[in-house]
Amino acid sequence: MTQRIVGQVMTTAVVCVRPDASFKEILNVLVGHGLTAVPVLDEQDRPVGVVSEADLLCDEAAGEGPGGSARTARPSPDARLARRAKDAAGLMTSPAVCASPEWTVARAARVMGRQGVRRLVVVDEAGRLVGVVSRSDLLRGFLRRDGAIIEEIRREVMGRSLGLSRDALDVRVEEGEVTLGGIVETKSLASVLVRLCEDVEGVVAVADQLVYRTDDTRPAADIGADRVRRRSDHDAAMERGLRLDQDGCVTGAGWSRGSEPSGAGGLGERAALGLRGPDNTHDQRRR
Repeated sequence: MTQRIVGQVMTTAVVCVRPDASFKEILNVLVGHGLTAVPVLDEQDRPVGVVSEADLLCDEAAGEGPGGSARTARPSPDARLARRAKDAAGLMTSPAVCASPEWTVARAARVMGRQGVRRLVVVDEAGRLVGVVSRSDLLRGFLRRDGAIIEEIRREVMGRSLGLSRDALDVRVEEGEVTLGGIVETKSLASVLVRLCEDVEGVVAVADQLVYRTDDTRPAADIGADRVRRRSDHDAAMERGLRLDQDGCVTGAGWSRGSEPSGAGGLGERAALGLRGPDNTHDQRRR
């Protein structure tokens, strides 16, 4: 399945500062380049932190009293330290939250959300800076056309990943919101299908309207209990001259598809027994 990766959407022309950059030097970089934050790099071009407008504002606020007036009381040791933090090393938020250029856009978005940051510093295998990816970089993928999303789901998710026919399921997309419908063999397959669709670039949400034939997530004890119940159904049917096939459906004397048996094997009695016929709506596998 084709997914856009961080290396394809990140900004590679990165403006950065060194740990000894002063408050005003950092401010000039931010204003001059129209940025809200810059990474701080050591001598090996490895990110040691990020300094943002918020970090600068916090530093200035540390020197003010209530209402914005200058402090007159003796500051605490922590406050004095904050007021002395006039270079990038003292102002930055550290460590920097980093990403690999090989990460998918979806993974980068999850890390941003979990860490509560607006950007990720992108590093290579040696930990050196190679780019920066922001929220706006990631959001560009959501401008993808609905038709392109449908095509990728049918070709890559259903066909290549799961071995399903392109037309096996109903796939609809409207403004990036995917709706999946139809019948699949197992509950676990339905879950995997939904997860794979969520990772397709441009997908905003997935509505699961799938029906499965078998719940393969049920504990073995539950499955054994179901077999006992079906054996009881079989015994009850035999007493009335009926038989159950391997799917639990009624067969035998007086029963044929499209017609109802007469007498003791009629529809009312089969319903009372909880037996399933080929046209019974309780038999999900024949719906």
